Amino acid sequence: MLQIDLRELALGPVETAGELAKDDPLLAGLEVGLAEAVRVGGRLQATGEERFYWHGTLDTRVAGECRRCLAPVSQAVHADIGALFVRGADADDDPDAFALGEDATLVDVTPAVREELFLAAPRYVLCREDCRGLCPRCGQDLNAGPCGCSPTPDLRWSALAALKDKLRG
Repeated sequence: MLQIDLRELALGPVETAGELAKDDPLLAGLEVGLAEAVRVGGRLQATGEERFYWHGTLDTRVAGECRRCLAPVSQAVHADIGALFVRGADADDDPDAFALGEDATLVDVTPAVREELFLAAPRYVLCREDCRGLCPRCGQDLNAGPCGCSPTPDLRWSALAALKDKLRG
């Protein structure tokens, strides 16, 4: 867990560094597969009475299948994070702030990291931007070359094809 003791702020801003394992239960339900641990770094500072601002970054890789050709893909994810933590009654006044208990002595930045990872990680990945995908009839990977299937005419154009034949005749 990425927790910072608020008493350390008496000496000034506190640097943070750590990582969350790719199978950490706190990251469950993110709908993305992680290929590696989430590396986190940042800095917590007091920004006023009972208010603390943490600015950090996260770096990891997501793993999945290409949306078009189903090849395994790993893609880097990087995000900057800014999170405001508020202790006491003021926490209810700001919907964007993370609430701390009245007597809290620790700030856990994990919820902010989880939220930002959820927003930054792609839901679908591609092996490359110009991926041609799979043939819908035979299933061959079209990135490896054309398949042997004959092209099928689009029936939506059949009325225009008939009109073309009528005009020629």
